[in-house]
Amino acid sequence: MELGFVFIERKVAMEIPARYNPKEVEAVIYRRWEKSGFFHADADDPREPFVIVIPPPNITGSLHMGHALNNTLQDVVIRYCRMSGYNALWVPGTDHAGIGTQVVIERELQSRGKTRTEIGREKFLEITWQWKEKYGNKIVDQLKALGCSCDWRRLRFTMDEGLSYAVRYVFVKLYKEGLIYKGNYMVNWCPRCLTALSDLEVEHKVEDDSRLYYVKYRVKDKDDYLIIATTRPETMLGDSAVAVNPDDKRYKNLIGQVAILPIVGRELSIIADEATDMEFGTGALKVTPAHDPVDYELGKKHGLEFINIMEPDGRMNENAGEFCGMSREEARSAIIEKLMKEGLLVKVEKYSHSIGRCHRCDEVVEPYISTQWFVKMKPLAAPAIKAVQDGNITFVPKNWEVVYFNWMNNIRDWCISRQLWWGHRIPVWYCDCCGEITVELEDPKACPKCGSGIKQDEDVLDTWFSSWLWPFSTLGWPKKTRDMEVFYPTDLLVTAHDIIFFWVARMIMAGVHFTGNVPFEKVFINPIVNDSFGQKMSKSKGNVIDPLDQIEKYGADALRFTLSFLTSPGRDIAIGDEKIEGMRNFANKIWNASRFILQNAPKPEDNELPDANTMRVHDRWILSQLTRTSIEVDNAFKDYNFSQAARCLYEFYWGQFCDWYIEMSKGDLYGADVKAKELTSRILYYVQTNFLKLLHPFMPFITEKIWELIYPDGGLLMVERYPTSDIRFLDGDSEPRISLVQDVISSIRKSRSENRISPSTKIEAYCIVEDHEVLSILRQFEDFILALAGVSVINYVRAVEDSSHYIKAVSQNAEVYFRHPGFDAAGELSRLYKDLEKVGKEMDFIQSKLDNKDFLTKAPPEIVRKQREKMASLEEIRSKIESQIDALKPGA
Repeated sequence: MELGFVFIERKVAMEIPARYNPKEVEAVIYRRWEKSGFFHADADDPREPFVIVIPPPNITGSLHMGHALNNTLQDVVIRYCRMSGYNALWVPGTDHAGIGTQVVIERELQSRGKTRTEIGREKFLEITWQWKEKYGNKIVDQLKALGCSCDWRRLRFTMDEGLSYAVRYVFVKLYKEGLIYKGNYMVNWCPRCLTALSDLEVEHKVEDDSRLYYVKYRVKDKDDYLIIATTRPETMLGDSAVAVNPDDKRYKNLIGQVAILPIVGRELSIIADEATDMEFGTGALKVTPAHDPVDYELGKKHGLEFINIMEPDGRMNENAGEFCGMSREEARSAIIEKLMKEGLLVKVEKYSHSIGRCHRCDEVVEPYISTQWFVKMKPLAAPAIKAVQDGNITFVPKNWEVVYFNWMNNIRDWCISRQLWWGHRIPVWYCDCCGEITVELEDPKACPKCGSGIKQDEDVLDTWFSSWLWPFSTLGWPKKTRDMEVFYPTDLLVTAHDIIFFWVARMIMAGVHFTGNVPFEKVFINPIVNDSFGQKMSKSKGNVIDPLDQIEKYGADALRFTLSFLTSPGRDIAIGDEKIEGMRNFANKIWNASRFILQNAPKPEDNELPDANTMRVHDRWILSQLTRTSIEVDNAFKDYNFSQAARCLYEFYWGQFCDWYIEMSKGDLYGADVKAKELTSRILYYVQTNFLKLLHPFMPFITEKIWELIYPDGGLLMVERYPTSDIRFLDGDSEPRISLVQDVISSIRKSRSENRISPSTKIEAYCIVEDHEVLSILRQFEDFILALAGVSVINYVRAVEDSSHYIKAVSQNAEVYFRHPGFDAAGELSRLYKDLEKVGKEMDFIQSKLDNKDFLTKAPPEIVRKQREKMASLEEIRSKIESQIDALKPGA
């Protein structure tokens, strides 16, 4: 076939910048994408849909590394599906973040010397909405900086009109089905925010400086004491029993008797219960049903008195007697002092345990009995469990299904009310005259029973009550919309493991219950992002990596590719600047290789390839490698193995295309053979353009920019067809041949480097090959060996005399000997022996540290780790030196 070409003028080619600058490219490219309208998915598009709904970030939030990972993976999938011919929809949105947003607004008011109660609910909500309009979409802009290709025309907010209607519809429906009720139960309570909290809103932190107080409880009518350990002496004012384990031989004789509560004097039954932990303290525990979740269950089980000793703000109430009005901390100090005076405090021990704190204000959370609204969860959980058991929903990795089942099978009712002003106000009205409770979709004007005035419930719903409807409320449900018909159920949810309980499970329950179908078919649990030492990122540790800073320094593509490269199912990520910098170098490699091709290879008019039989071996080899890469990437996408896909692309482009094929192509590009130049150019552009398509989901900005340089009058890469695995180009003959040549070249390069031979110095090589087929292949590719290994001439010999005068390079199929002017084998051996001695001393020094128990126990873990890594590196260096010495020894 005839190969037609359009030659790029040198003047145009030189306009391509020498270095890739993400800052100059990314914003411009993103505006082109948005303007194109290709992010939008039309419900009337006949193509098969593929749908993801974004885990909505809080409007108070800023992009952190967890967001960056989660949204990068979603964007990789959605871009892949868009390019693969799907009607790809990624629904974006934000969450109103009830307690978080209210805390922000209250702090702003506090800075002005005001409180929300002073300005009233209506004014407070007006200020909050104004703040939301001004700052609420900040994280959306940050997602765009990351390259997220969401359908921004469909941007939703958990308190917009449509979602608010869905929330109210669900509340009313569940209430009328008897699944929502009001009750007096123990909840997580924040004394500072003055609201109930979900379990997710409580951060459990291990505190090492706590104390365990051992207190004497006198046994009634006996000259005996029970010694009870507690971390919270202030709660003893609410004790209503003492519990021991029925199997605890120490206390069997006291079961059924009475203990006297210190300071207060109240009589406490000594009860037996198997839930009592014999290992904690002395094994005898005080039971405070109104202020501890375990004691709450014991109180219900044994019919104990529930004595609340605190006000909602954490201060002691009248049930605390002489301590009334004190804060929890003040009461603790006063009680400890009194116990000491009365000789009832036996001892105090330092104690380490986990304490729950409000995730917004860091206040210690109080287990508190309060009147709240609840959803009955067991009736909703049963069909949601079955949906996963039947395979209608699968978790990736699959082991997370065990976690899901464990929580669902032991599920408790959900406290859905919050004592806040910002959020979906509970649609319940009370009549003070007749006591009627009204729950309806539309606001009632008066009591439907007696016609009197009514008052709406002051509380709002838990933020998760809107989030659990997210996969279908964002598509217009409960209305019968075209979007619901086409795009529901969705295909994939990407989220973190810590919200399987609080969001994923609830979405499954809501989807099955309200729509009759699962909300998504697959749940990919993305890993947790830790620092480079594998430690959890936290502000207190000072090891937080800001993704926006990384984008500023290295570009969005480098960050995205790093996160993808590190994401293997079931493994957490350890990330640091050096890894992102490495992927920035990969971006630069792609840019430089693209620039080389554009400047040196004439661009063909089309992307057709000649018949494989007319190609040369190395042409068939690179096309075969490209095909294998495409197959591996496609399989990796099917398994959501982002790391495998990214690794294949990286290794192919840098390790095969750049390091080998481009180097092999230079002889043709710079030579006089026009046909060879045209064929090589065609292969270069074919591989380059297909690689850009393969890489685009991971590194969209640089690939789109290079595509624009190649096709300045063409369309966008983001909607090009993703390469299919064309097995025509798989070539089992070319691959082992090129592999053999690579092995020989690499062995020569390695030996040159180890022996400090300048790349510019040409060497004469003597090659010993026993296999005639291998010899034939090496002769066939001799020009490549000469050019890529820096060899002036290859002499094929049976043996070399006195090999100690030569440097030896050993490959799998050949032995290559060479020397260069001025090479002194004896002198080189002397130098290598000195290097070996130096390395040995350094290894002895490090080993002495690693053998020192004090060093291992007292040194920071990262220091010990670095010493071990250095030891491994030195062992590798020693091995290389020994190998070089062996090659230079006389008779080697």
